[in-house]
Amino acid sequence: MSASAWLTRQWLRRGLAARLLWPGHALMQGLIALRRMAYARGWKVSRALPVPVIVVGNRVVGGAGKTPTVLALVRHLRAQGWQPGVLSRGYGRQTSGTQAIILDAGTEEGLDARQVGDECWLIWRHTSAPMGIASRRHDAGQVLLKAHPEIDILVCDDGLQHWPLARQIEIVVFDERGQGNGWLLPAGLLREPINSPPGPGCTEAPLVLYNAAKPSTRQSGHLALKALAPLQRWQDWWDGSPPPSQGPRVPEVLRQAGPAELWAVAGIAQPQRFFKPLRHLGLNFTPCPRPDHDRLDPLPWPETAKHVVLTEKDAVKLSPERLAAQRPGTQVWVAALDFQPEKAFWQELDRRLDHLHAQAGGASVSADVAPA
Repeated sequence: MSASAWLTRQWLRRGLAARLLWPGHALMQGLIALRRMAYARGWKVSRALPVPVIVVGNRVVGGAGKTPTVLALVRHLRAQGWQPGVLSRGYGRQTSGTQAIILDAGTEEGLDARQVGDECWLIWRHTSAPMGIASRRHDAGQVLLKAHPEIDILVCDDGLQHWPLARQIEIVVFDERGQGNGWLLPAGLLREPINSPPGPGCTEAPLVLYNAAKPSTRQSGHLALKALAPLQRWQDWWDGSPPPSQGPRVPEVLRQAGPAELWAVAGIAQPQRFFKPLRHLGLNFTPCPRPDHDRLDPLPWPETAKHVVLTEKDAVKLSPERLAAQRPGTQVWVAALDFQPEKAFWQELDRRLDHLHAQAGGASVSADVAPA
């Protein structure tokens, strides 16, 4: 068991290890309260952008399903007539500093997953929504809106605790871990208290979305239906072809392969979340868990592997040239996630957006604000 997996297990219960770390929970609780007071008293200021901002985040450490939620959100907003853009800090990118990077059709050729972050690159490839990437999301928003004045709403990926940016709607994603043992880091999973009030500029409680088979906390929320899409050859996926809609979900050649021939690689926060459904599909493979946002450099599977199955988050880090040079004998497959929030979630989101539009009289308001 890896150190991260062991620590995650401790965060799910109030055992000896978590109790020894409890002073850290108390310290974190005090720091969060001081920070919130600084914003409430105006010592620190949150800044709004001239269009509505929807923040997607989680209260717990590790991946809970933010990226699939952002992808589904962008698609829904477009279907409703909005023209969305996306903001992100670009976690794991090689470029640094506060200067904003624009990822769009005009800049795509000179960028890749290493420069903007794997999640940003994945969001771009799936949606083609213009993106602003910077540690200061407000700066990223200003630059993005200047480059793309047609954008009328922004989706901020992983900005729940980024209080310098005001927002109008918050979406909090939980997975099956829920709130863990209920304590803050480093004694538990929580980044902030489970019942934290809305962030700056937000007047309603967050929308809660459960990336799980059933609600994992006591908070009222909605479920998201998820399943692996039919496996697809990496080259087809890279070229933008959708997963096959007909035929078997798993090619017969993969069902017949054994662990020496078939590897599964997952550079995500919880690799078992990827391996488990692959096993349910009847695949017999060698699991290769990697750290979250791992660059896959060097490629972690052996040259003798005939087939490799990747998450989409890992697939974006490859290129045809790299595969041809380093693993010409391996057929790479991609297992995309089919993620669909239930209808009631979209209805509640649309109600809030309609309310915002009515409040603004058809126009958005930009001002410095303090959190609620």
